[in-house]
Amino acid sequence: MFKPENHGLSPEFRLTKFSTLRVYNEQQHPQQQLGDKETKDDKSKEGVGIGLDSSVIALRDELFLVQSVDFFYPLIDDPFALGRIALANVVSDVYAVGATEIDQIKLIVSAPTEFTEKERNVIVPMVMDGFLAAAKECKAPVHIGSIAENPWCIIGGAATAVCHRSELIMPYNAQVGDAIVLTKPLGTQLATNAYIWMNERSDNWTRLQERFSVADVEETYRIALESMCRLNLTGATLMRKYNAHAATDVTGFGLYGHAENLAKYQKADVDFHIDKLPIIKNVREMAELLGRSAKLLAGKAVETSGGLLICLPSGDATSFCEEYRNSTSHPAWVIGSVKEGKRSAQMNLNLEYIDVD
Repeated sequence: MFKPENHGLSPEFRLTKFSTLRVYNEQQHPQQQLGDKETKDDKSKEGVGIGLDSSVIALRDELFLVQSVDFFYPLIDDPFALGRIALANVVSDVYAVGATEIDQIKLIVSAPTEFTEKERNVIVPMVMDGFLAAAKECKAPVHIGSIAENPWCIIGGAATAVCHRSELIMPYNAQVGDAIVLTKPLGTQLATNAYIWMNERSDNWTRLQERFSVADVEETYRIALESMCRLNLTGATLMRKYNAHAATDVTGFGLYGHAENLAKYQKADVDFHIDKLPIIKNVREMAELLGRSAKLLAGKAVETSGGLLICLPSGDATSFCEEYRNSTSHPAWVIGSVKEGKRSAQMNLNLEYIDVD
């Protein structure tokens, strides 16, 4: 775990104190994202506008340009891990359309004007190192421009890929009978917040102490941190192998928001029915203790660097999940199905909750 004093900073330094800009990346409300929805109805056009995760633009000779820009504020105090999460979050939007080979990534980072010179010289390079370390996993070159000063701390980037038509999985071909698979658990926001509250000895930590030990919170945080740092590359690769029909990644709008948005984008008249929610160990109980269960248990809690939400043939779903576990040592889950409907997401009134450790 990051200890600021080991880097010559005050033991009281907290990167999350510079998170006053509570804006989650470039996305709008999911209901407002569909300005390019006519693309799915015009058979003479191919691609995806700005309505979903990435912009997918037809070029020539069956080539497509896939681009995404994504950024957020510090949600944890460890700058190296934050850099890794930022990279995973940026490339996830490209992976969501099946593009697994990324041609360029640009780092976007701003140093808060409230940073001291020492803090800037320690924290910014650590964020960059984490970003670059994660980029090596996806074998993509990274361009680092100038580091801007800003009233707020912003970390993110832009990812670009040029792909052949055969490499892409357009996000609007879900079919009745498809299984819906999720590749990462939910609950990252509360898991990371609980760790911050514990370190700050806040009122929320006082309440959490009634049921949870320091070791409990640290374990929950570790699970969330690993999940957020893990690339969605394996999931994207397996999407192509197992004939996925549509996908998105789960981030700022929560599982329900992203499922609803993806459903509205479909060519067919379908609904997405969600029956299960995999949630990081201890998070459900933490939410209950703090009176914060409503959004979490409705699939509406904010996530960062979440998993892929994938529609694929039901006959391939079990094999997908088995190979995903064998490749990553982590589970993926069949959490629902695609049925005839009116392009919406439906949450089962008797949801099954899965604790993930």
